[in-house]
Amino acid sequence: MKFFIDTANLAQIKEAQELGILDGVTTNPSLMAKEGIKGQKNILQHYVNICNIVDGDVSAEVISTDFEGMIKEGKKLAALHPQIVVKVPVTKDGIKAIKYFTDNGIKTNCTLVFSVGQALLAAKAGATYVSPFVGRLDDNSTDGVELVERIIDVYNYYEFETQVIAASIRHTMHIVKCMEVGADVATCPLSAILGLLNHPLTDIGIAQFIADYKKVNG
Repeated sequence: MKFFIDTANLAQIKEAQELGILDGVTTNPSLMAKEGIKGQKNILQHYVNICNIVDGDVSAEVISTDFEGMIKEGKKLAALHPQIVVKVPVTKDGIKAIKYFTDNGIKTNCTLVFSVGQALLAAKAGATYVSPFVGRLDDNSTDGVELVERIIDVYNYYEFETQVIAASIRHTMHIVKCMEVGADVATCPLSAILGLLNHPLTDIGIAQFIADYKKVNG
């Protein structure tokens, strides 16, 4: 499983990169706003700054809802850096845009996916990634991990190359469950990734080793 960090915070991206497990970054307008990044020029530069930290794909989201607007924005984003992946919502115009980008050698991430049918259309259009939102489904009394599993089953059966990003990850167990069903990528907060390190027996073991060392060495 690949790990993408879902943030626009450069400090957290650097920390994840230094940990040695980071494969990419996903962002969206909400995450940019959270970091106080305002103005198109500053937003575009921020994407470049992120690409300069990580080695893998960086998803940059279009905000247009019409085909022409998506194409115009997507081209500008893709021209920023070779690592940029254009993030497009799963709408009628979004699917058309994904097909256009695919035909023109631009990577895409189809976002806001909440059904197998949406994921199927995204793969048919040639999306590089598809992002089912696990946490948001759970918030609405629907099993988000189950959707990830169903999409993976369909993709494997029809041999689609589109990779499944488990998105909207809320906590560490979401990562574990999505890993168990075979998600290609988990995109999540740094805290969820660091949570994988936590286990009381590890803490107890370290404390015991230190105590025994002190007994022998004073």
